[in-house]
Amino acid sequence: MDKFIKLFEDVAKLWDKYGQSYITGIQNTLILAVVATLAGCIIGFLCGAVNTIPCGKNEPLLKRILLTIVRGIVRVYVEVFRGTPMVLQAVFIFYGLPYFTDNAVQFSGNEGIWTASLLVVSINTGAYMAESVRGGIISIDPGQTEGAKAIGMTHWQTMLHVILPQAFRNILPQIGNNFIINLKDTSVMFIIGFTEFFATHRSVAGATYKYFPSAALEMVGYLCMTLLASFLLRWLEKKLDGDSSYELVQVDPLTMTAGTYNHPHRGTPFDERSKEHKHGRKGGI
Repeated sequence: MDKFIKLFEDVAKLWDKYGQSYITGIQNTLILAVVATLAGCIIGFLCGAVNTIPCGKNEPLLKRILLTIVRGIVRVYVEVFRGTPMVLQAVFIFYGLPYFTDNAVQFSGNEGIWTASLLVVSINTGAYMAESVRGGIISIDPGQTEGAKAIGMTHWQTMLHVILPQAFRNILPQIGNNFIINLKDTSVMFIIGFTEFFATHRSVAGATYKYFPSAALEMVGYLCMTLLASFLLRWLEKKLDGDSSYELVQVDPLTMTAGTYNHPHRGTPFDERSKEHKHGRKGGI
């Protein structure tokens, strides 16, 4: 019990002295995770839409060749970035691009570090989202695509207005999962000098030699961020699902089609051809 009290005291001292540094690290982590996840979703949606473009034998030869090349590039991109650790991707982009371009492309200063970090996390997230989006698109009933084509919609119009809105709801749990992963995996960006939550822990632990109390504070911080993200994502899912206490409509106003309406003085067209209706009108006259 004494050890736990000592741990709380050490954590309180660290927070009292370095609290602002921890808060700055949390802010940087949240900004990087949110922006990179959104950018990764855009990349994933584009790659998923490209992979579902129809390419039959009746299509023009040039279109088939271009689609084959683009799909090959997308496939290589997905396999490479899903099959390698993010920390190595950060090293290759941050140090590799200046190496191969003779410093024509380099990431200098704080802005350069931010740019490289956003680029790495966004591309990595996009590689995972590409397969999730493809699965979400495939899960939609093919009849909806056929119906959209029947009314003259192009492939991109069908994707934008019919398929992707429904696929988005299907893949929303995966988007949330990638966001939570990014909250934690941004910790590897310290390798290129990005000051996020974990980098703050390394700095404080190096200055105070209190590694475990700082790690305990980090663990609580990451847990709070992920729990809050999970709560918000579940709330968003329920909002998109709508009210669960809905009632089915029993009377459809569109059922009053031609031939079933009532004229105020003549009744219905069926009554006009009815002998009983004719005799009733004569008797009334």
